Amino acid sequence: MTNEELQFLVEKISEQYFQKPFKHTAVFNARLRTTGGRYLLSSHNIEINRKYLAEHGLSELEGIIKHELCHYHLHIEGKGYQHRDQDFKGLMKKVGAPRHCTPLKLENRTGGIIHKYQCQDCAYTYERKRRVNTTRFVCGKCKGKLRKLET
Repeated sequence: MTNEELQFLVEKISEQYFQKPFKHTAVFNARLRTTGGRYLLSSHNIEINRKYLAEHGLSELEGIIKHELCHYHLHIEGKGYQHRDQDFKGLMKKVGAPRHCTPLKLENRTGGIIHKYQCQDCAYTYERKRRVNTTRFVCGKCKGKLRKLET
């Protein structure tokens, strides 16, 4: 899906569920890691994480768009647009938008790099996103020496 197709989809969902036009820009942002999308207060634009479309499909993407459009329309109208506000909670329930998106698999969040370490004393296995300095850090359970496992 291209940014132009995403823009068309956001405009269509805005008209269909909110009966209001979306007059700003919706784009994919490859830098988003832990969230499905975000609404930018200063520019009123919406950014979407492309990985959710690839992993969970169009229905998950539509849910994310509805959620971000709730922020958008409430902010434009000067109402409570934050997650804790009753206006936001009511509009989310009305349009059927999810409060949270389905989490991505760990491989997609970290770029597929997982570092595995095992304690030489108790054999406990650790999985980490970042490398661990095995000369400086020890096992948190028994204080044994760690060794890196081949992944």
